[in-house]
Amino acid sequence: MDYLFLLGRILYGGFFVNAGINHFRNLGMFAQFTAMKGVPAAKGAVAFSGLLILVGGACVILGCAPVWFGVLCIELFLVPVTLMMHNFWMEKDPMGRINQRVNFEKNVALAGAALMLLAIPQPWSLSLTW
Repeated sequence: MDYLFLLGRILYGGFFVNAGINHFRNLGMFAQFTAMKGVPAAKGAVAFSGLLILVGGACVILGCAPVWFGVLCIELFLVPVTLMMHNFWMEKDPMGRINQRVNFEKNVALAGAALMLLAIPQPWSLSLTW
């Protein structure tokens, strides 16, 4: 079971690490989309959100402060991004609405999974500790 949990941590946390890296790789493109959604200081917001999920995902993978720091970083990213960037109810274009709804629902599921991590006793097995 320890190895299954580790595999799950790698897959779940790896999703956020990869997304965080992509925030920096595609900073200009992400900033344009973010600005289009009305977010002030879009480039800084994208960089900050990328850092949040990069750190949050790494904490989950490594098991270093995963619950209160890692989950907090992930939730601080997911809640505002889900509501502001994937507000499908505002989309006029049917394909855009579908795309944003899929991303909205994905983020809600990811947020729920992060909350479930709070129920797992600390320290996690096969983890680095501070």
